Amino acid sequence: MIIVRCALVSILMILPLFSLHLSAHEDNGNHNKFRRLIQELPTPNTFRTASGAPGKDYFQQRADYRIIVELDEQKKHIVGSEEITYHNNSAETLQYLWLQLEQNIRAQASDAQMTATVSMRGRLNFKKLNKLHQTFDGGFKIEFVRDGENRNLHFSINKTMMRIDLPAALPAGEKMTLRIAWWYNLNDRVLLPGRSGFEYFPEEDNAIYTIAQFFPRMAVYNEIEGWQTKQFLGEGEFALNFGDYYVEITVPADHIVAATGALQNPAQVLSQRWQKRLQQARKSDKPVLIITEKEARMAEKNHATEKKTWIFTAKNVRDFAFASSRKFIWDAMGVQFGDRSVLAMSFYPKEGNPIWGKNATKVVAHTLKTYSQYTFDYPYPIAQVVHSQNIGMEYPMICFAGGRPAREHLSAKTMQTMISVIIHEIGHNYFPMIVNSDERQWAWMDEGINSFLQYRSEQAWQKNYPSRRGPAYSILEYMKSDKSILTPVMTNAESLFDFGMNAYAKPAAAFKILRENIIGPQQFDFALREYTRRWKFKHPTPADFFRTMEDASGMDLDWFWRGWFFTTDYVDLAITGARLYKIHFPGSDAAITGTAQSAAQRWVAKQTNDGQNAEPAFPLTLLDGSRFTGKIEHLNLQGQKHWRENNFYYELTFANEGGLVMPLVIRFAFVDGGSQTINIPAEIWRRDHRSVTKVFVLPRKVTSITLDPDFQMADVDMSNNYWPRTRTQIQRYKSQPSADTGAKPHAQKQ
Repeated sequence: MIIVRCALVSILMILPLFSLHLSAHEDNGNHNKFRRLIQELPTPNTFRTASGAPGKDYFQQRADYRIIVELDEQKKHIVGSEEITYHNNSAETLQYLWLQLEQNIRAQASDAQMTATVSMRGRLNFKKLNKLHQTFDGGFKIEFVRDGENRNLHFSINKTMMRIDLPAALPAGEKMTLRIAWWYNLNDRVLLPGRSGFEYFPEEDNAIYTIAQFFPRMAVYNEIEGWQTKQFLGEGEFALNFGDYYVEITVPADHIVAATGALQNPAQVLSQRWQKRLQQARKSDKPVLIITEKEARMAEKNHATEKKTWIFTAKNVRDFAFASSRKFIWDAMGVQFGDRSVLAMSFYPKEGNPIWGKNATKVVAHTLKTYSQYTFDYPYPIAQVVHSQNIGMEYPMICFAGGRPAREHLSAKTMQTMISVIIHEIGHNYFPMIVNSDERQWAWMDEGINSFLQYRSEQAWQKNYPSRRGPAYSILEYMKSDKSILTPVMTNAESLFDFGMNAYAKPAAAFKILRENIIGPQQFDFALREYTRRWKFKHPTPADFFRTMEDASGMDLDWFWRGWFFTTDYVDLAITGARLYKIHFPGSDAAITGTAQSAAQRWVAKQTNDGQNAEPAFPLTLLDGSRFTGKIEHLNLQGQKHWRENNFYYELTFANEGGLVMPLVIRFAFVDGGSQTINIPAEIWRRDHRSVTKVFVLPRKVTSITLDPDFQMADVDMSNNYWPRTRTQIQRYKSQPSADTGAKPHAQKQ
């Protein structure tokens, strides 16, 4: 009893301390960098499996469109009507339908305008100030909403969304028809920047019209969120359904129209000469001019009062956009995929020459070839780019791109801008036009993956192409920024502090690191192709991507997704200590003893007279090898050889200063001028993510050690990546490239 009472008293005395210890940590939970992504990812189910593939009950809705639209050049507005056939492929009965009205972002007192912030202090440009004086009458003007029998349906507009109340519920597996008529005013994109509108050329009273989000579109309904009803505020782009489109576009008779889909009535809208050239282009592996600059200049001088209607059809696309102008020069070429030819095309004004005529269509073709190599063969019949200033936006089979040369001179940077923006926007045909992620929620799923593949395509276009995004050094300044102004990649698109870095650059660099330094090119490429195979023409989520990449690569990457996508941790790995050990064999084995002792003596003498270091860079410790002698005799000849090689044992300590666990890439420089690079997986941090110690057995004397020698890991502070930290090594660190200059280090690998 006495012993029990004493033990009880002891327990009672330490309980407060134990409770205090728990309270200091219990609110923070499990901090291990390798804990599972159970809480962050949804539970697998019959819709979306644990492997990342669509499940047996996966479904997606469908919306087919017949649209009649007219561009009124005099009034600068769009008038249209549409017939939507909506297919309810879910197992649910729908009482109402939701549609997106993105043009309402330009309506007076829209959420986007009311929540926009600007300061009069600091740098203030005209565009920002002009927003304060905004009187543009934007937004859809809905004329009517009816069913297939032309009966009026009750509808309610909530900012950029419209709900249609059904008189009778739409059962699972059934479809219904909606008929909607509308019009809206077109914005001048110089005065009111945006994804669509017109670029005006006052000297000739002409314009280039880039028209998108021009019709009410069905919102997405799925098993994850039900209806996707997040309001459009400007950054988060679009969540859309696949369907077939038939579109009639009426424009001034002297306009040329580029649009999603294949032109159905060329004989009614193109001269015989242009039709003949277009047929030649289909069979050519080089650009053929359909409309020459001379012909475009002639068209600019007149303004037709007559009209023409262009008819386009598109199968299994998620959206539709078009461009119209009398200014267009037009060239095209064929791109072969087996026995199928895809028509690559460019439409651009004379202001885009000479660079657009020289390279634009070639870049379109190059992008189709490289992206198809990385993912799947391009499935559509058309891929085209339309040039208008200060824009970069993508739609199925068509994109709008800037990159205009100055009239005074042509710079290499302008050419690179054009090439990069075309690759990026044409690349969006794959993400998200076909691998159809929800841009309104997760911008990185299309922008980040696409920016990574853009980098690869740019490097395939030209060796050492000056890519803005992809290499690790491009995100250094961002990664080491004050965390109060950082957001995790897994943040809704409308809430990102730095959209370009967070949605584009950081995930692009992450994927490059993942491919080249963690998974390996072969396994990464296989996994990415598997992801695109599983999810083309479907709606993947982040979890589907994460799980597929792990499933197909055969690697546990929870630590990587968490660090790069769910946190604002950064990479700052350091060498914090280094020590040399030599094994000393006294007594019986004189040869080993003499070699070890003399080597040790020479080593110590060298270190203490190094000149740059008051203390030895690698303090030496001799270990007594006598206790191993008897055991060595029992080894085979190969094993004995290892012990007689007079190895150097380097004990290194590494610290994780930035919180983001990463592989250790260590380069040892030897006294004879040679070097050796050792790659250690990130799992070395699995038991202690703050500090680890490892011993390296090396056959030669080491003069210096470098961590991440080729600047591949986005390490924000390389000054602690060297041992010893001599003046030479610090100077090398200072010569690192920065995200601002875009310069590459001499050791950077492409």
